[in-house]
Amino acid sequence: MTLGEALGLTDAQERRIVRGLQLVLVALLGYGGATFQFGITGTAGFALGITLLPAWLRREYGYSMDAGLVLWITTAVILHTMGSLWFYDVYQWYDEIAHTVSASVIAGLGYAAFRAFELHSDEMNVSSTFRSVFIVVFVLAIGVFWEVLEFALGGVVVTVYGIDDIVTDFVFNAVGAVIVAIWGTGYVSELVGFFRRRLRSKPEN
Repeated sequence: MTLGEALGLTDAQERRIVRGLQLVLVALLGYGGATFQFGITGTAGFALGITLLPAWLRREYGYSMDAGLVLWITTAVILHTMGSLWFYDVYQWYDEIAHTVSASVIAGLGYAAFRAFELHSDEMNVSSTFRSVFIVVFVLAIGVFWEVLEFALGGVVVTVYGIDDIVTDFVFNAVGAVIVAIWGTGYVSELVGFFRRRLRSKPEN
């Protein structure tokens, strides 16, 4: 089952939602430029670029990503973009939701890449438990990289809130990773297939 089927939305409905969210990012990009708030401009521009990656994959490699997966990715980036305005400052729970959703996206992508390599290599044969552990470790490693980046760009593009916020971020990054490890790996099977084709893997028996 694809994520689109699980959501119960048609491809057309999901694409309309994605387009609407992209328009919000364009509006934020314009607002940031008009008010000289370049932190907002940078965040919105980066997020918009991520939402355009599925279209680039389709044009360059002929891979049409499941509309539900596109919506999943778009929701994650717009949650963080909206948070950078003022939601993070006002609502602690908003930061927790944003990190859980974005971590689940990272977990899905990491799992898909790992599973593709596993199926590509005759020498790799790991248990489902190991895959679950890999997902969590992978997400936490990306989280470390992101926190270092936040400190490097602190005050310029992103706001650094302190050690307590970092600990909370890691907790909810782990929550997002565990959710995918337990329930979400089946939703990225098409992405696993795409990675395998890029690796020129033999068909799975």
